[in-house]
Amino acid sequence: MEGTRMRMSFRQKFIGDKAFYKMVLAVAVPIMIQNGITNFVSMLDNIMIGRVGTEPMSGAAIVNQLLFVYNLCIFGGVSGAGIFTAQYFGQKDHEGVRQTFRYKLWLAIGLTVITFCLFITCGSSLIGMYLNGEGTAQALAATKGYGLDYLRIMLFGLPAFMMVQIYSSTLRECGETVLPMKAGVTAVVVNLVFNYFLIYGKFFFPKLGVEGAAIATVLSRYVEVAIVIGWTHTHQERAPFAKGLYSTLKVPAVLTKKILVKGTPLLLNETLWAGAMAMLAQCYSLRGLNVVAAQNISNTINNVFNIVFIALGDSVAIVVGQLLGAGDMKKARDTDNKMIAFSVFCCTGVALLMLVLAPFFPRLYNTNQEARGLAVQFIMVMAVFMPANAFLHAAYFTLRSGGKTIITFFFDSVFVWCISVPIAYVLSRYTQLPIIGIFAAVQTADLLKCVVGYALVKKGVWLQNIVS
Repeated sequence: MEGTRMRMSFRQKFIGDKAFYKMVLAVAVPIMIQNGITNFVSMLDNIMIGRVGTEPMSGAAIVNQLLFVYNLCIFGGVSGAGIFTAQYFGQKDHEGVRQTFRYKLWLAIGLTVITFCLFITCGSSLIGMYLNGEGTAQALAATKGYGLDYLRIMLFGLPAFMMVQIYSSTLRECGETVLPMKAGVTAVVVNLVFNYFLIYGKFFFPKLGVEGAAIATVLSRYVEVAIVIGWTHTHQERAPFAKGLYSTLKVPAVLTKKILVKGTPLLLNETLWAGAMAMLAQCYSLRGLNVVAAQNISNTINNVFNIVFIALGDSVAIVVGQLLGAGDMKKARDTDNKMIAFSVFCCTGVALLMLVLAPFFPRLYNTNQEARGLAVQFIMVMAVFMPANAFLHAAYFTLRSGGKTIITFFFDSVFVWCISVPIAYVLSRYTQLPIIGIFAAVQTADLLKCVVGYALVKKGVWLQNIVS
């Protein structure tokens, strides 16, 4: 009898009905499709470069790791304002949505200008940080040269990437997830086609290698931004915030202060977290160029599989944020419990599939056997920890949806800098532990975050309306 009651309680708390899953998937699937196609084509892009050779692939991978810091800076900046956007939309306050959009615009412009100047002046030194491990001088110099060629072109895509993030994030927070998906799909098709033309010199196009890959990426981003901006301003009945959006670029001081208080920790969190990922990659790179190549291969397939928990985490921020904005705290908690459970369950299945594919994926790359073998092991470790990462991602977005950005700052970036990075730094420099052992040790440390995240979510510190 007691067991029956416990099972019923578990079902009521963590398992939703058909309408619940239909609602969640309506938000998550378009995001999943967009991110999935984007990452799938990025994977094909990566494989195409990888077919050219280890040095071109590693050079492009290093630059993408550095640009990842910028990408997450923009993501953190727009997400800080996005907490307010979702809750304003929940209140049907379209002027509030416009004001948060303008804040995103100014912040993104500032971040982009700073990033552009940093890469122009320090690009060579930043790439060189990853080339201090084992490898011939010729191979290291070639990798750096390919990286610089790739970086110079990729910088021209920063303004387009910035505007896509501003518009797409606002549309998603207002419940319009399909258009960003369609724009993303179109962009990745353009990217894939021109990758083929420009990397290998097909038809009448020149054979440009990694430079061709960069040109294709930049071109695809301008196609995507044209679609997103064009649709938003010609479909104002579905995107009412677009009406009068640029009638002024002023942001009320009161709202600016609110977003700075709630959003700055989020911006710092994303920036520091991305910086920590770059630092971890640098620690791993001390074990040689083969590790850089293997990490690139494993991260590529990992990004494709990660779309499940990333999309479901984004859905938590949108759905729960709107419920909090509407003041329905009981429903927000119930929905959040079920969404977290759904994310962990889905990612357990995804992890099993990833384990099955691990031995086969690295064979697609034109690199040496050692790099392939390391890549297989990296992929398997990532798969084992995927369910835990799914929980962490959903817990993070739960806390963020209620404006608990100070807590998420400590929960995420402070943890990785104080725990994960020191583990990698010490083990990579002062021990002879194999690189896979170091990588697994860093991943294992995240289990402590799971305990903390569970306690914070269960306590309900995130249950608050921040725009009333």
